[in-house]
Amino acid sequence: MRNLLEVQNLEKQFSSQKAVDNISFSLEEGSIFGLLGPNGAGKTTLIRMITGIFYPDSGSIQFDGRPFSAENDIINIGYMPEERGLYKKMKIGEHALYLAQLKGLSRSDAMKAVKEWFEKLEMQSWWNKKVEDLSKGMSQKLQFVTTVLHRPKLIILDEPFSGLDPVNANLIKDEIYDLAKTGSTIIFSTHRMEQVEEICDHIILVNKGQKILDGTVNNIKQEFKENIFKVGVNTTAQNLMTPDFTVIKHNPDNLLLKLTEGVSNNDVLKFFINQGLSINSFNEVLPSLNQIFIKLVNDTPQARQFTA
Repeated sequence: MRNLLEVQNLEKQFSSQKAVDNISFSLEEGSIFGLLGPNGAGKTTLIRMITGIFYPDSGSIQFDGRPFSAENDIINIGYMPEERGLYKKMKIGEHALYLAQLKGLSRSDAMKAVKEWFEKLEMQSWWNKKVEDLSKGMSQKLQFVTTVLHRPKLIILDEPFSGLDPVNANLIKDEIYDLAKTGSTIIFSTHRMEQVEEICDHIILVNKGQKILDGTVNNIKQEFKENIFKVGVNTTAQNLMTPDFTVIKHNPDNLLLKLTEGVSNNDVLKFFINQGLSINSFNEVLPSLNQIFIKLVNDTPQARQFTA
């Protein structure tokens, strides 16, 4: 799979602060990419350089196999910022048509695309409502539609589920999957780590302008695992005297164990069998992205970088 976007050694400084400091990454076509970091980490500045709003002080951006040009390439990018970018006095249907035509669609193609997306997201009855009359969730759905209806090659979504109830969040999530399956490449920026784990193929984590983590979700979780296992077994922790592991938590029907360095899964299973205990389940517990995020953001120096 070829890369749609390649970012090399990007830097951007404002006054005495370096907002983006030598960041590089690449995005494969059709992938869903998580851009993560605490407030003030440099995510928005990075997005604004990718979309041509800011020019980098140094570094390069390759888009679709050639140097990025805002004039030529912006038509192939859909950007949904966290802040609302809608005209409050316009009617919703006309608003969507207007933005679709700004993205290069003819009036007839824009009408077809808007009607199709309004039907998908159950917005048909909104056509003549004014934007200012929408709830936060409704305006979020409208902003999503106006971002993706021209089928851009690169879609950038900043907190796309903000204000949405679970039903509408699932609607949007399904559409994100479908867009990726049909070839769109998606940058997904959020503070909700559980959404990242569910949706993203690959992530980077930035902090204080620097990249401190870069890899697939699975590889990163494997790299930061701590040899912890959940064992479904009925026993009391007091019966388990062994140097092979430490009991972290004792629940009525399972134990949470931390294995001693050098001890294998089979060693632990043999121990339980030798104790005459019946094992119902045996699963490794991997850290969540939220736990990894907190650990890395609170435990820098920035020089400590990891690539999975």
